[in-house]
Amino acid sequence: MIIKKDQVIYKMSKHNKPVLKAKSQDTIVFETMDCFSCEIKSENDKLAGINFDKVNPATGPLYVEDAKVGDTLKVTILSIEVEEQGTAVVEPGFGRLGKEIKTGEVAVVKIDGDEGIFKGKRFPLNKMIGVIGTAPAEEEINTGTPGTHGGNMDCTQVKEGANIYLPVNVDGALLAMGDLHAAMGDGEISGAGLEISGRVKVKIEVIKNFQYSLPMIETEDKWIAVASADDMPATADKAIKNLAELVMDKNGFTLNEATMFLSLQGNLIACQAVNPQHTMRMEISKKVLG
Repeated sequence: MIIKKDQVIYKMSKHNKPVLKAKSQDTIVFETMDCFSCEIKSENDKLAGINFDKVNPATGPLYVEDAKVGDTLKVTILSIEVEEQGTAVVEPGFGRLGKEIKTGEVAVVKIDGDEGIFKGKRFPLNKMIGVIGTAPAEEEINTGTPGTHGGNMDCTQVKEGANIYLPVNVDGALLAMGDLHAAMGDGEISGAGLEISGRVKVKIEVIKNFQYSLPMIETEDKWIAVASADDMPATADKAIKNLAELVMDKNGFTLNEATMFLSLQGNLIACQAVNPQHTMRMEISKKVLG
């Protein structure tokens, strides 16, 4: 089953009509445009010249027939394939150094196997999904905004092999995804990663009675709580509290004990520190969690 890259939404909403239906345990391929809807094609293009109503297209939504309100949707990322080139950008007023940047610039970055080539310098790829989420229960949320539904989390751990746990707020979940990055550092400090089109193969599974706050990510070696808020301290507090719930449950700890243990063994990391809603994650090794 494939959802084509021209089947996109720009808002996550319970009113979106699904473009495909699937069942728990099915495998689906999402073809995706880059976050600029493929409007930036060369280094002569400028970020300021694109249609910002078409930013962060998310392919979908997918209706999961078994998913009911209150369930959790587990999305296993089986593979991420990217195109032969992507773009990196800077723009005045955009990103953490936006006040210092005087002119916009686009860099076209070629992909060569598992490496990118930026101005002649090779670097390793870390392919990831920037936008992945389900429909919120009430008000629609644009695909450029993160939240408890997922959305534009820009988390580097949303990668091949990871399990992403998302809430089912409406029957069918209405899963959508896009904004692939061939590479990105934690924090996404310029406001963009290596923006690129591609294909994502996922397996979906409906989970009953998943008791932890969402979104949650499970990698081969870590449990990760992701949270978003208007400022970094509030974002950090939410991510820490959400992971503390998991630590308490898996170890029988009190809140005091979980907080102390996370201070010893957990890591608090900025996913993106550039959007109006910041996103952070709190993570802990499965080995020490037990």
